[in-house]
Amino acid sequence: MAFRTETRTGALVAALLLAPALFAQSYQYEAWHGHFEPPYSFRAGNFGKLTIDATGVSFQEAYKGKAPKQPHAWHWNYDDIQQLEIAPKSLTVLTYRDNKWKLGADREYEFDLTSERTFEDAYAALKDRLDQRFVAAIAAAPGGALWEIPAKHLVRFGGDEGTLQVGANEIVYKSAKTNESRTWRYEDIDNVSSSGPFQLTITTFERSKLDYGSLKQFNFELKQRLDEARYNELWLRLNQSKGLKVLGSYRQEGGAL
Repeated sequence: MAFRTETRTGALVAALLLAPALFAQSYQYEAWHGHFEPPYSFRAGNFGKLTIDATGVSFQEAYKGKAPKQPHAWHWNYDDIQQLEIAPKSLTVLTYRDNKWKLGADREYEFDLTSERTFEDAYAALKDRLDQRFVAAIAAAPGGALWEIPAKHLVRFGGDEGTLQVGANEIVYKSAKTNESRTWRYEDIDNVSSSGPFQLTITTFERSKLDYGSLKQFNFELKQRLDEARYNELWLRLNQSKGLKVLGSYRQEGGAL
């Protein structure tokens, strides 16, 4: 049975975005909100306090001198966040609100930490509580590591090099470039496919900025051969996590792959 070009079958049942009862504490950070000041192109911004807690994500602008009459103060409930991307030193909130300066594109808010702290503590609290709208641009150590392989992540103009690590419940791409790493839980992945032993594509539910509303593909050029058996095991593991049990039963009964 060949799996290299098959797509995922079966329906994906979305989990609740947050379980507030399990979110035991809030996380506060000193952050910089940078943005382009419309209708001009220069980059403006402001400092403030960023808070992540059971209710959502908030930002309160802070000033050393006299504050304006209406300082920026935002709060987004989790169900109002279209995508929440977290990296070691940055966080991006993509909302459902239209941005009139970008022809109706969805408005996003970017925050960068201004201290030595990272978002690792908030990531640890969020990773098991948010659904597929959560993007982890962090290379977390996979639990129950199965295998790893060096790879190059191909993009439109070049790429970056790193290591793909496959675990029992997630796939991790550890990149040498800031914010290019990813940790995907299997529920964050729509499909894996391969055109050959030195190529692997991971199609995720992350929003693609190049194609409105589409899934985002990560194409990898592998530096070592990916064995057919290892690829098939990954494909089965991914789809079994989505509820595809017939193939698992077939495999356990000794069916040939």
